[in-house]
Amino acid sequence: MSFKTAACAIAASCVLASGALADTSCKSQADAKNLHGAAQTSFMGKCEKDAKAKCDSDAKAKGLHGAAATSFTTKCVKDATGA
Repeated sequence: MSFKTAACAIAASCVLASGALADTSCKSQADAKNLHGAAQTSFMGKCEKDAKAKCDSDAKAKGLHGAAATSFTTKCVKDATGA
């Protein structure tokens, strides 16, 4: 296998992986689990809480403070929850 072929294979797998990761929002997970009513509300609440904790941690790891941290966290949570 040549270097060029290997590089193309790696690039293709990265594109496929990013497409698979894009569909892991809280909303898509709740839909996949066929949740409705109280079960969906409970799941979405926990998922959003977990997403906020992770996004806050990511903002801190990036060294963001103030408005930059707030903006980053807001977008991060929105993306994670599928809202």
